[in-house]
Amino acid sequence: MADRHLHVTGTAPGRFLSSPPRLAPAMVRGALASPGRARRLRRPGWTGRIRDGADALPRTRLVLAGARIDPGRLASYARICGFPTDGNGTVPLTYPHVLGFPLTMRLMTACQFPLPVLGLVHTWIEIGGERALSVDERPEISVYARSLVPHRRGVEVIIVTEARVGGDVVWHSRSAYLARHRDRDGQGDDLGHASRGRGRDSRGRDSRGRHGGPAPAVAPDIPRPLPVSAEWRLPAELGRRYGAVSGDRNPIHLHPLTARPFGFPRAIAHGMWTFARCVAEAEAQARAGAGTGAGTGAGTWTGTGGHASSVRAEFRAPVLLPATVTYAARTGTARTGTEGSVAFQLRDGDGTRVHLTGELSRGPSSAPPP
Repeated sequence: MADRHLHVTGTAPGRFLSSPPRLAPAMVRGALASPGRARRLRRPGWTGRIRDGADALPRTRLVLAGARIDPGRLASYARICGFPTDGNGTVPLTYPHVLGFPLTMRLMTACQFPLPVLGLVHTWIEIGGERALSVDERPEISVYARSLVPHRRGVEVIIVTEARVGGDVVWHSRSAYLARHRDRDGQGDDLGHASRGRGRDSRGRDSRGRHGGPAPAVAPDIPRPLPVSAEWRLPAELGRRYGAVSGDRNPIHLHPLTARPFGFPRAIAHGMWTFARCVAEAEAQARAGAGTGAGTGAGTWTGTGGHASSVRAEFRAPVLLPATVTYAARTGTARTGTEGSVAFQLRDGDGTRVHLTGELSRGPSSAPPP
């Protein structure tokens, strides 16, 4: 794979890649570098120096021009995630994240990346789509690290992924990944729980949307249960099946033997699978509510009136495989005032533990600043 610096994209130099990075070498590099990065994360005062810029993120924006969407792989992804497979030729709202994943892994395993890849926790994601991608389009995919955010349990890095067609951003996402340190009592944070605190939302942002310092240590909020509309039985091999179509073969998702060294008694489901499965169900509910039927297509990002779709979610707790989970949702008006939105939750079979919460909205989406 060849790559070269060409020009500045936004505020970061663009390193253009001629083909997707190979994931296996990137994961090996990340595994080898993680112990040293983890030791630095535990040093007293390291998180405080983030505000002073002492530990900078890579300033390079990785760009894959003309990313190819493989129809067979896309069909497999749609089937395993529950999106329609009626062959309308468009791409599910969550699929561009899969296209950007190899670039994200290369970015996170670069020498300049300060956080350990092993043990990173995906805490939240936001996606906006201006229009649906067609399977025969060749979008330009770019990934860059936007910021480091001090967190009461460690440090979060914000990763931005964008898809462009003809120079225009047609899809974008922001994800937060938490590198945890140890508490004074030697215990780490619960996997998937973001910080909570007065004056800040679950992503550590204040009322003006700015990412600031760590929120005060308070008990996590428990979301009010939504009406249950589906129950899903997840097989033990789900992680291996999703890993085959997404490329994410993190050992914590593959087998109990490979998950135990990381503190899990069994393999856990990919957070992005739980997210995609919920989005597929929420889109079906939104289409049904709009009277368009469930067979509109896997990649229908726009609702009535042609408004773009956006979705956000928080990952709160892992799903140990095999498992029975419940999907709960309510269709109504989004926080932005957009009608036809779907708030959703993924809970365990008893409904007592929350794995994921989110909301799908129909309305204009704003691309992240450069």
